[in-house]
Amino acid sequence: MGDFFQNGEVTNLHLFSRNNVEKLERELLEFSRVRPLALVLPLLFSDLKSEAFLKILAELSHIQYINEIVITLGMANKKEFLEAKSILSPLGKNAVIIWNSGDNIQSLYHLLNKENIPTGGDGKGRAAWMAYGYVLANGKSYSITLHDGDILTYTREFLARLCYPVSNPNLDYQFCKGYYPRIGDNKLHGRATRLFVTPLIRALKKIIGYHEFLEYLDSFRYILAGEFSMVADLARINRIPSDWGLEIGVLSEVFRNISIRRICQVELCDAYDHKHQPLSPDDPEEGLLKMTIDIAKTLFRSLSSMGVVFSEGIFKALVSTYIRIAQDFIAKYHADAIIDGLNFDRHQEALAVETFVKAIRIASEDFLKDPLGSPFIPNWNRVTSALPYFFDSLLKAVKEDNKDL
Repeated sequence: MGDFFQNGEVTNLHLFSRNNVEKLERELLEFSRVRPLALVLPLLFSDLKSEAFLKILAELSHIQYINEIVITLGMANKKEFLEAKSILSPLGKNAVIIWNSGDNIQSLYHLLNKENIPTGGDGKGRAAWMAYGYVLANGKSYSITLHDGDILTYTREFLARLCYPVSNPNLDYQFCKGYYPRIGDNKLHGRATRLFVTPLIRALKKIIGYHEFLEYLDSFRYILAGEFSMVADLARINRIPSDWGLEIGVLSEVFRNISIRRICQVELCDAYDHKHQPLSPDDPEEGLLKMTIDIAKTLFRSLSSMGVVFSEGIFKALVSTYIRIAQDFIAKYHADAIIDGLNFDRHQEALAVETFVKAIRIASEDFLKDPLGSPFIPNWNRVTSALPYFFDSLLKAVKEDNKDL
């Protein structure tokens, strides 16, 4: 059972009871008549045969309140795409696959680049963005829910709780982010959140002082959670990063575009587990080091766009402040693990913090060289302004790829 504490600026919707999933689903089915819901699943072909996704597929095949399921498939050749169609067939006719590696979708990316509309490289950010475009082009859904395809602890309740706050017209939230404890194999996970993002935000608060964006970010209980729901109109106006800065970038755009009182976070489950990234402490192009570099750069650029001035001296102070706060967090989580009988390796936790220090230094150097960096993927309003026929072309491309589904 969750607590009932309301921390920070964002409303917390807690998990008090595990006995009302049927009630939530009945109400979601009723809400879907006037607020139809689209589910977006960014997947790699390698995800499709995993234990996690097969469980997700089994659960989704029985869900009745979802209006459309959009699978955005990356890094798949034609043979794999055809196999993906077969695997996903239990989802029925309300499911479509956006084959990001296929000729039809690739031609659309080339068209966008020709029109100087940058979409970044292949990855989750671009894949999700194209799926949002399809939902908008289709015009059949009020809201969009997104979650990953590698969730080992997935349940019907997980999905219902994620969809509910935006679907329920009596609550009328426009954006809802999921949160959960990252505990599995009798130990704490979530190093990038526990030991990097939260200590980094706290360090920035000490150096910059009060800033409403930092207070907002610090309100999220699991800031790097990949699960959220939103009204579809937000997909029209939000820009998003194409790299690992996706979650921070999304929260930055949500902060910019809607009132905080219409933002919430919902507790989805008692424990959450999915595949884990390697630390890769010596390779800035892989693993958690790459991830945290991208996250830090997105955070710095978001703050800079709000008028925060960074300098070499501020970044040096930030590294020192971060180290002290992160070390304190290690001690806190050590005590947390001990009282609950969890395994806790302080050496590995310290190694993670040392790696994250590298990430801050690399990110700060990159930021000082190029404060703008790679642009966010533009919002869909810009695309349809430049290319009024693009949605028709997207629908045609997806229909062609899915004609035998």
